[in-house]
Amino acid sequence: MCFLSWHNHNLGTNNFVFVDGRRRRQDQCKQIQTDSSIETKKGKFSTMDFSLCLTSPIIYNLVHFLLVFYFLCPVFSSSKIDNNPVVNNTFKPIDELHKLNIIRNRLQQINKPSIKTIQSPDGDIIQCVESHNQPAFDHPLLKGQKPLDPPERPTNHNKMDVLSENFQLWSLSGESCPEGTIPIRRTTEQDMLRASSINTFGRKLGKRVRRDTNSNGHEHAVGYVTGNQYYGAKASINVWAPRVANQYEFSLSQMWVISGSFGDDLNTIEAGWQVSPELYGDSYPRFFTYWTSDAYQATGCYNLLCSGFVQTNNKIAIGAAISPTSSYTGGQFDISLLIWKDPKHGNWWLEFGSGILVGYWPSFLFTHLRDHASMVQFGGEIVNSREGSHTSTQMGSGHFAREGFGKASYFRNMQVVDWDNNLIPLSNLRVLADHPNCYDIQGGINNVWGNYFYYGGPGRNVKCP
Repeated sequence: MCFLSWHNHNLGTNNFVFVDGRRRRQDQCKQIQTDSSIETKKGKFSTMDFSLCLTSPIIYNLVHFLLVFYFLCPVFSSSKIDNNPVVNNTFKPIDELHKLNIIRNRLQQINKPSIKTIQSPDGDIIQCVESHNQPAFDHPLLKGQKPLDPPERPTNHNKMDVLSENFQLWSLSGESCPEGTIPIRRTTEQDMLRASSINTFGRKLGKRVRRDTNSNGHEHAVGYVTGNQYYGAKASINVWAPRVANQYEFSLSQMWVISGSFGDDLNTIEAGWQVSPELYGDSYPRFFTYWTSDAYQATGCYNLLCSGFVQTNNKIAIGAAISPTSSYTGGQFDISLLIWKDPKHGNWWLEFGSGILVGYWPSFLFTHLRDHASMVQFGGEIVNSREGSHTSTQMGSGHFAREGFGKASYFRNMQVVDWDNNLIPLSNLRVLADHPNCYDIQGGINNVWGNYFYYGGPGRNVKCP
């Protein structure tokens, strides 16, 4: 059985003709006529004739095929029903099914089997996945391996920054993942459907990293060092919850460890916190990592959304919300991050707080960073998606650098790692804001904070229309 539907554009009513092809002889031509006296709730049907001639088995089968196709793929024409416009809309189940299949296959790759799940107060589901089953070991060069043992840490490592591992919302419940597992934030269909493209889910869009020009709407206020060979970096980063104007923008504060020519061969390792409604579906600041070896084109991803970063810690979930956060003229909270290159194996390790190893990026992921970095950057970045006027997405605390401690966001105790695995102070720190009327930066140095700067801003304002 099939229903064939069309619109009478003059009366704005639907006419339906029922065709039961199984009761027809192949050599008959039967006419079905609607009587003008028949009334419906919407009004009267006009007299319309619909003729269906089945003069051969080929036509008979063809007509039934078309009827089935129309039933499965209804097309709604643009018309008016009861003076209400109907938007032209075509539903394509084949395309939708293909899209859902891609999403489900990707989710199977990302969401590994877990031995325990934990419900976070912010709505996240944290999965406890056995370490050797994490996404990193899908990589051909890591298959069958297990996480490496901790490396030698840099000398002059400041042990005064002691931070509890319970800095994330999911861990406040008292639940934790067992030894031998790692906590991974579960990725959902909704996460992927929010992405501007399923194919680029979990990745930054390709962009240049030069700070002297705006690139694809990305705006920065950063401090940086260049001109030497760098084997790591460390900083304490003030954590806030900046307002992000819409789903397609983000606000982050991070460290970049960079090498390459700033062309297609750019290598970066990144870590910090970010607010990204598109990636996470909310406005919480979240601890994140990132890497690329080809200027954000085809390699790399956020967190554990592809094979790459190897996590070794069972207390920290990369991509999970950070708590507490700083408040204006109130309590201030920062996180200390250290990235450095293991002198023995060449892998790049990430440490949180004082002595909490999160994991490592294997050296084979990179080209230039297999050796060393040529630049280190610290600071904030936002995406401005608006045309005609500037976005109101905030950077840092949403206040300008001149407001200082308790009001403006900061980076403090910035250091780099030298060729001999020593943490040393920065020399010749430069600061740059590519849109200073929207977001600015002011640097300094003292005996307590070492190299530091305040940065950020509100975005759109009188001087940044």
